[in-house]
Amino acid sequence: MAASRKALRVFHQYAGDVKKQLRHGYGIYVYTNSFFRYEGEWKDGKKHGHGKLLFRDGSYYEGEFIHGEITGNGLRYWATSGNKYSGDFEEGELHGHGVMHYQDGGRYEGEFAFGIREGHGLLVDKDGQTYSGAFHKNKKYGEGQMSYQNGDHYEGNWVLDQRQGHGVLHCLDGTIYEGQWRNDVFSGQGTMIHCSGVIYDGPWINGHPADIAKKIVILGGDIINVVQGIPATFHVQLQTEDGEIATKENGRVLRIRAGIKYTSPAQLPSTNILELIEDFEEKPFQTPFGYECVNYPLSCMTHEKFMQDDHNTVSTKLGEESSTAHLSMDESDLHSEAAEDLPAGQNEHPKILINEEDISLPPPNKRVEMGQAVFEDVVFGPTPSRFLHLLEDADKSRKKASGKLSAEKTEKMTVSQEKIEDSRTDSINKERKIKKEIGTLDNKSIAKTVGEYVIMVEDITSPPFLGKPLQTAYKLVRMIPENSKGKK
Repeated sequence: MAASRKALRVFHQYAGDVKKQLRHGYGIYVYTNSFFRYEGEWKDGKKHGHGKLLFRDGSYYEGEFIHGEITGNGLRYWATSGNKYSGDFEEGELHGHGVMHYQDGGRYEGEFAFGIREGHGLLVDKDGQTYSGAFHKNKKYGEGQMSYQNGDHYEGNWVLDQRQGHGVLHCLDGTIYEGQWRNDVFSGQGTMIHCSGVIYDGPWINGHPADIAKKIVILGGDIINVVQGIPATFHVQLQTEDGEIATKENGRVLRIRAGIKYTSPAQLPSTNILELIEDFEEKPFQTPFGYECVNYPLSCMTHEKFMQDDHNTVSTKLGEESSTAHLSMDESDLHSEAAEDLPAGQNEHPKILINEEDISLPPPNKRVEMGQAVFEDVVFGPTPSRFLHLLEDADKSRKKASGKLSAEKTEKMTVSQEKIEDSRTDSINKERKIKKEIGTLDNKSIAKTVGEYVIMVEDITSPPFLGKPLQTAYKLVRMIPENSKGKK
């Protein structure tokens, strides 16, 4: 009798259709522990078909049941975490394809195996970063690609949620890395094409290039001798921490500059201190030689090439035109015609020197190739008048700067002029006049003062490679007179 009453109490917790004294059809059932409550379809006393299982804490499942188990397609909500899943189930576990919405805003859509991410899927985290690829035991594992919040994009191998193996990273700024990874950083052989144009192709250790350049070295002795008036060549190397040439690195941009020792205005023998202050508006910079310097003009011997290479071109062009038609051209026209006939790129040079304060094209910046760069045809420009007092033989330099052409040079120029006048038309005489002026200015395009200078080579790569430029390299340069170049 007691047993029958117990059965009656349990039976009374169900309200719905019955068949052969079994729950069959639609009904509501409250479990004895009152934690679960089911509303839906029944078959032969078991939940079967579509139904909704509610939990006392507010969680629930709504979807398909088979023979009393949560199996098929359905929706599951967890009240404690706020997560919600819609997809396939098997015996109460997330299994098959489904979509999980996380409370923090993240989302996963893909394959599940007994409650965990397994197989291919798309994961979007709370920051909007997306991963599409393979998963194993809830972790990114295998081939996959990820787009990061900062705009970077990676495609390659993963192990336990970390980039490992071969992969390619495209950064928002245009930088590209392709190579090996370990523990989520560059490690092994890899190539980086930096947004600045620098290319490093070599080994990486813990995210850093193993053979990267650490310093700029200007080759030569402690002091480099430069002959006055003769273009100089400076060889530069990028070296690793071990002093080896950084051959695995290409593309850094280097700039060459010069300086002379600075003397403060208070120590100068001048009565007009305001003029001196104005002359040195540029702040002096410190050198490793124990004194400060101010910039000294450097130029490249490009105007001489203009004179030599373009003379015949202009003359021939003028001769051809004068033989077939009248020619009327002033001096500005000659300059324009000459510039049009220059090899590609040369017509972009600034005008030829007009006075001592004007500076022709400075030495071009150089991109490093295989860890090396060469600055050719570098000329120390004319000594600006405000710099003369900074050199030991300033008075002598002023005399040289204002001196007249030697008798020998004057005689040569006169003979050359007579030949041109005898063989050219009036238009050619105009050309000769211009070339004569350029030849005179050429004497002003070189330093008139012997003495000591400082050469600097700077890393001006923009943006800096890996965020940090190399330190500037310095070298002492001694200007020696031309008649001393053969002496030891």
